[in-house]
Amino acid sequence: MPFQKFDRSKLSILPLDQRVHDVDISVVKTLEDPVPPFDHPAIPEIARDVVRARREHNATVLMMYGAHVIRTGNALHMIELMKRGLVTHFATNGAGSIHDYELALIGKTCESVAKYISEGQFGLWTETGRINDIIKEGVQDGLGWGEALGRYIWEEHLPHREKSVLAMGYHLQVPCTVHIGVGNDIIHEHPNCDGAAMGQASYTDFLIYAQSVTGLEHGVFLNFGSAVAGPEVYLKALAMARNVAKQEGRQIAHFTTAVFDLLDIEGSDYSAAPPKTDPRYYFRPWKTILARTVADGGVSHYIRGEHQRTVPALARKILELDSQRK
Repeated sequence: MPFQKFDRSKLSILPLDQRVHDVDISVVKTLEDPVPPFDHPAIPEIARDVVRARREHNATVLMMYGAHVIRTGNALHMIELMKRGLVTHFATNGAGSIHDYELALIGKTCESVAKYISEGQFGLWTETGRINDIIKEGVQDGLGWGEALGRYIWEEHLPHREKSVLAMGYHLQVPCTVHIGVGNDIIHEHPNCDGAAMGQASYTDFLIYAQSVTGLEHGVFLNFGSAVAGPEVYLKALAMARNVAKQEGRQIAHFTTAVFDLLDIEGSDYSAAPPKTDPRYYFRPWKTILARTVADGGVSHYIRGEHQRTVPALARKILELDSQRK
């Protein structure tokens, strides 16, 4: 006899206008707005490598980011890099796509977990649950998660679509992919969540991502605050890309990686992972992004700082160096 399953039809799902939000659209900063100052000696070097990757080698520049990157108002900086062709692929987790969608839809996002988990209402909001239907429609058209959601935001003219990374990716035809974990996101609570469609959409995005990684020789991989999905998706995609490259007599070895996060590991030797006796061994970006995958000729950097500081600092330096070439 099969195990009992939770009956989602019993759930009470409320409209978003009844939710208290911690973040609104005013958090999104333009390129002219003042931002918290941030200085790090690796920023100019990474920016130089990004510009060289695009202007001299036509190589992939891929930015993986966690949801906090969107919540802290960096979308317009990312979109400008997209418009200039300086980042060729953006990738995030499920939560990153949800914040992107909610900000585009109502100009607000980010509920209080403490408040709503206590009330049994966390994540159960009608309009956010529509993402499940959007994804199913996209799968029917052969789209991945990022393109399906971006298409909806753009073509339905959601109020803040030009501040949506996913929508602008769809509009500009720059891949923006979403890499989910089943059960990780609030939309998985909803009765209209279809596991098959969800898996198909995100797996399509994984294959799009892996194809981008095939162009990483002389390119750049940036990881902002994605401590699990970032390194793990990148690791598998790089294995696939290198497998094919080897058969074709090519290498994917000479590229730059950079991790932007909050763990205090600056000043360490990133060329090898720390020993298993060191708790930092379990910080996956170090052993995967900073050490193992660049061991054959790449360069890695670690930058400690808050995303509302680091993303604008890097984006503005990239744009500055690119403008100087013209």
